[in-house]
Amino acid sequence: MIFDPLYLIVIGIGAAISIGASMLVKSTFARYTQVGSRQGITGAQIAQRILQDSDIHDVTIEAISGSLTDHYDPSSKTLRLSEDVYGSSSLAACGVAAHEVGHAIQHAQNYAPLKFRSAWVPVASTGGNISIFIIFLAFMLGGVGSALGGMVAIIGVGLFATTTVFTAITLPVEFDASKRALRCLEHGGYLSNEELGGAKKVLDAAALTYVAAFLSSLLTLLYWAYRLGLIGGRRN
Repeated sequence: MIFDPLYLIVIGIGAAISIGASMLVKSTFARYTQVGSRQGITGAQIAQRILQDSDIHDVTIEAISGSLTDHYDPSSKTLRLSEDVYGSSSLAACGVAAHEVGHAIQHAQNYAPLKFRSAWVPVASTGGNISIFIIFLAFMLGGVGSALGGMVAIIGVGLFATTTVFTAITLPVEFDASKRALRCLEHGGYLSNEELGGAKKVLDAAALTYVAAFLSSLLTLLYWAYRLGLIGGRRN
């Protein structure tokens, strides 16, 4: 399929969207990393204070290596902040740290989309790993051109769809975490209205990477379904 012009177009569009989103988040993060908050509170301090404000006392905050590697681990209730966030008092650091605390708050409040995403991780991982083999088997069997090929095609595309579902459910989880983050930063008085604008730009840029991942996965899913004849009629 690497010689299929349509495949190259789909992959190219997906790659362009992903690369564009990645470049935007990196440039926006770099820009606001250079802008310090007036209160001089580090990302780790912001995270700890918001956790206390939210009456959450069982989450551990750790520093990890790398850039933009920040994440919240619900299995161990650990909030891991990258070097650029943990000890920095920049607007970018404040926004990212608060965003990760937003996930901790979601976890504490049993936010349904987060619970679903966590439960769906092994499903998407398994489905994504084996789907390509099932899809190519479906091609070898002629796709919907045969009863067996059609059945295998449905299974293969269905398995790939598990990854698309994961990227889709990630969107409300991430958007909600950012909303919680900005609300906590404002209500806690940690950033001024002007500073909140900078933090919001960082979080909005980061959100585009999740939108890009969903669009890329969806395009690929539609491509496989089209080529196997599941949509748009039978393909040669």
